[in-house]
Amino acid sequence: MTAVLGRGTCGGHVTLLFTVEDMDEDPIKQGSLGAGLCMNDGAEAIARGELGDYSLEVKLLDGNGDSKMFQHVLDLLSEEISAISDYSWEIAIRNKLPSSQGFGMSAAGAIAAASAFQRALGLPHEESLRRSLAIAHLVERQNSTGLGDVTALAAGGVERRLSPGSPYSGADLLNGPGHSEGWTESIPVVLAWRANPGRHTSEYIDDNDWKQSITEAGRKQMDQLSDGPWDNSRWGELLNSAEAFSKQSGLSDDASRSELVEKGKNASLRAGLDSDTSVLLCMLGESIAIVPRELSKEISLENLLSELTEEGLDVTLTKVGPLS
Repeated sequence: MTAVLGRGTCGGHVTLLFTVEDMDEDPIKQGSLGAGLCMNDGAEAIARGELGDYSLEVKLLDGNGDSKMFQHVLDLLSEEISAISDYSWEIAIRNKLPSSQGFGMSAAGAIAAASAFQRALGLPHEESLRRSLAIAHLVERQNSTGLGDVTALAAGGVERRLSPGSPYSGADLLNGPGHSEGWTESIPVVLAWRANPGRHTSEYIDDNDWKQSITEAGRKQMDQLSDGPWDNSRWGELLNSAEAFSKQSGLSDDASRSELVEKGKNASLRAGLDSDTSVLLCMLGESIAIVPRELSKEISLENLLSELTEEGLDVTLTKVGPLS
């Protein structure tokens, strides 16, 4: 029997500041305002289908991810594309970044998987991408695994989210309530994290006290970042806003995140890069992103990797991804 094959990819996303906008009962209208970095590295999905009883076998090639999420993606797709239900499916997932560490990997995995299933059936790329983003947003909200990662990834690059909600919705997959903008350059990013993730995202975004402190801090920063054109001239402003948000929200003092920042600064100092880099918290993992302070000055972050390992952190070097 001839099999159908499809491939999907999606980079991860680091939220630097955000709000919690989840009061509307419709998950399509839930999300966040905020800003962050879309990564070049993320998730890759290979889908294989054969005509037969509707089913799904998930293979996590690096043991990293939630297999139940991919069944959720497939079930939602089958409600919109009847042909999905005519096949017995397998999907292989490879994540280049760890899950549950603030790198948007549940969103990236859901987008990549939804794209792979649709491409296996020969659906057009643009249509598949829009539907993948819409499906992934619903999965994120129904599982409380994220708020604005999907809308951020719909823009790509260095992004700002100007209105909450799904980036696409409706039968025609027209623009949804969520709106984001992005610009991109080849900016190196060092990601570092503790081996064992701590609190789940839902423990923050579903907690009323945390929602209030996060949203107040996020709105204060977005009042400034939302104005004017969004381009590389805003880089320094974004870094300052990210640092201010982490303190004003109280997140920098929770789960020993301030210790993580200190480890990043110590590593940067030993590498001779302390004056050239910013150490930023990734929301909502126990992780940091280290980036250049100035885009006009080319620096190498390679030496940071071994220094961060000395601090007891896992680490990888990636870069800001393209526009979507």
